[in-house]
Amino acid sequence: MSETQQLNNIFDKHLGNNFKETSYDSVFNYFDTNSDSNLDRTEFQVLIEQLAVSEDRGPTEDDVNSIFNALDLNQDGLISREEFSFAWKYCIKQILKPVKALVVVDVQNDFITGTLSLRECPAGQDGYAVVPVINSLLEPNLFDVVVYTLDWHPDNHISFIDNVLLRKLHPSSKVSAEEANIQDKVIFDVDGSSREQVMWPRHCVQKTTGAELHPDLKIVNEALYVKKGNNPDVDSYSAFWDNCRLSQTNLASLLGERHVTDVYVCGLAYDVCVGFTAKHALKHGFKTVLIEDASRGVSLDGIYKMKSDLIRKGAHIADSEQVPRLTSGELRPFCFIQKAAMNYKVALELSINNNK
Repeated sequence: MSETQQLNNIFDKHLGNNFKETSYDSVFNYFDTNSDSNLDRTEFQVLIEQLAVSEDRGPTEDDVNSIFNALDLNQDGLISREEFSFAWKYCIKQILKPVKALVVVDVQNDFITGTLSLRECPAGQDGYAVVPVINSLLEPNLFDVVVYTLDWHPDNHISFIDNVLLRKLHPSSKVSAEEANIQDKVIFDVDGSSREQVMWPRHCVQKTTGAELHPDLKIVNEALYVKKGNNPDVDSYSAFWDNCRLSQTNLASLLGERHVTDVYVCGLAYDVCVGFTAKHALKHGFKTVLIEDASRGVSLDGIYKMKSDLIRKGAHIADSEQVPRLTSGELRPFCFIQKAAMNYKVALELSINNNK
């Protein structure tokens, strides 16, 4: 987008509390340059170029066509005023007036100075480094909802290396209980089924100091808390589901009850619990941002792979200095628009199917 286009961006007039559902008509007229009460693909291209404001690459022609097709409800190759009114209310509103949640993942003592300190992991990163960055994000009123997650393991948890001899291994396990080391993958026999598990030092045991949030981490009023990993027979990297998708926490329902549209994820560890929480936020339909400088990981290779996978799946990777512009709607990555449009399309399809 040119500097002139940025200065004259019509969507910037409708951010946050300035968004009105009745304003769609004037916006539609702005882009309907031939005044035929329809937006063709050329006019829609200009609209998307203003709606998507990012420091990343701009949308390709295929990208724009995918959004156009999602909003063109009768598939006649034009977006009518009525179709745009629906898109304005149920799709574009998510982008211009989002409801934002910050999910602070597992900033617990054991991952910083305790039994599973990240400094002792292959990447050698300092888990404490995320604390001042996260605190700086919590000082201004950037988020509508703040969630703190905690690994909350029972004493006999399947992931603990010192429990490996107490459990039955599956015949397919290539690593024996006697030979297992930290970060080895062991396959256990759980009720007759195989279950692969990475072995970790004992950590974040319920009601211990190691499981507590770090004392320097800012805790906001009316914060929500989600505990995970409390089933002894299955690990839970994600704050949404356990690793086997056998059960889920109440995180999705907590966010849904508060009409959250955007989830910002940070904490420990980037390539494990932070990354899997971000992946599952995407699966739940949230526009998802991983805050990179507010996260630290276990291994550099794992961080690289997780970052690449998240970008491929549609997450936005940001630094904390970008977050105020993202939460205000001033920055609008194209992946946000794609996610909002796909959510809109899925919701319409479900509505149509339910009414059959």
